[in-house]
Amino acid sequence: MPHVLRSRVGPLHEVPALAPFVPGSRSLLDAEAVAVLHRAARVLLRDLATMTDRLVAELHEQEPAYRADIEAHPTEVWQEVHRSLRCSVTSLLQPGQTRDAAHRTSVQIAAVRAERGLPLDALLHAFRLGGALVWQGLVEEVSRGNPDDMGLLIHVATDVWNFVDEHCGVVAEAYRRTERRMAWQHENRLRLLTAGLLDGSARLTDLPTAADVLGMPEDGWYAVIALAGEESGLTLPTGTRMLRHSASGTQYVLVLLDDTEGDPAAELSGLAAGLALRSGARAGVGSPVTGLAAVPHARRLADTALRACPRGGGTVLLDERLPDALVVSSPELAEALAERVLGPLHSLDPADRDLLLDTLVVWLESDGSAQRAGARLYCHRNTVLNRLRRVEQLTGRSLTRVGDLVEISLALGARRLLGG
Repeated sequence: MPHVLRSRVGPLHEVPALAPFVPGSRSLLDAEAVAVLHRAARVLLRDLATMTDRLVAELHEQEPAYRADIEAHPTEVWQEVHRSLRCSVTSLLQPGQTRDAAHRTSVQIAAVRAERGLPLDALLHAFRLGGALVWQGLVEEVSRGNPDDMGLLIHVATDVWNFVDEHCGVVAEAYRRTERRMAWQHENRLRLLTAGLLDGSARLTDLPTAADVLGMPEDGWYAVIALAGEESGLTLPTGTRMLRHSASGTQYVLVLLDDTEGDPAAELSGLAAGLALRSGARAGVGSPVTGLAAVPHARRLADTALRACPRGGGTVLLDERLPDALVVSSPELAEALAERVLGPLHSLDPADRDLLLDTLVVWLESDGSAQRAGARLYCHRNTVLNRLRRVEQLTGRSLTRVGDLVEISLALGARRLLGG
């Protein structure tokens, strides 16, 4: 890397930005001052390679953010600096004709540097160093050729620095525009990758890339939470690693479970118990699965858990409501079973029918204890037993026979979950 050429007028320095550039301002300057400027600029244009070496060396010395790129891609950086300096010096000679081309060059440089992650402050510093180098070159040339013209050169100082300030504004806007585009592209890529994982459209060969981009391990333990609607107000514990995605009126949350304790199911149970939802919201929590490849299955399990969720709201953990999951997984068969088992009760007065069914539900929830069921229903245990005997007579099922009890339990679940 060539050493910086030391100037007789001292090291490069930044000159404060002046008022915005006003096209045509040179017409107000003395013709002699413009002639002095043009003579010096033509000399700089002939010695552009040396100026480029000097600016690259200054960047390497003064701007740490540029240093690694200069060392890794010296030719590319040199050409970029050379192109920018050529536009700057040419604009001193033909400001009107070269203004658009100079802007395009600055915009292209800003876009490339934004894409590579160079900080905006470092980029603006580089442009101001370039402006200082051009001005210093003009001063050196005039002082070397005809020192008496220095007073005339000072008349165009504002014009030169207005150009630098204008291009710093162009660079900043182009840089931020590129940042916004990159942010949108990144968010869109995250959304598409998350959607691909959940709906199963992601290919196995894409999983390593998805894991890297999403920041999720390919072989971790995962679970999916499905929420009815898109305004569930769901909040998860601080530090939970998750991805959100909405599809067809359902919000999905892919959660990475911490399996350091060796029991992801227990962690998921605790997570489900602690979910914070707005009033009336419904959430279904699927079973834990291993690896990103199994995420589509986890989503289907969460959908099933959501269908098993009460209409009034609440959270259903699939592993704790598997019988209900069976019911909602095959609603046609479940409705047929409910009709076959509980159909005979339809002939009763609705109030009488509901009384018998409510008693049956409470008795099942009380683990078959007529005593505890009676306490919950505010009636004697014998009253409970009498109602249960009526259920047995009407349905033709025995509450002491396991097979009949399973049918009755599933039929009640279908009635509760599917209506009727």
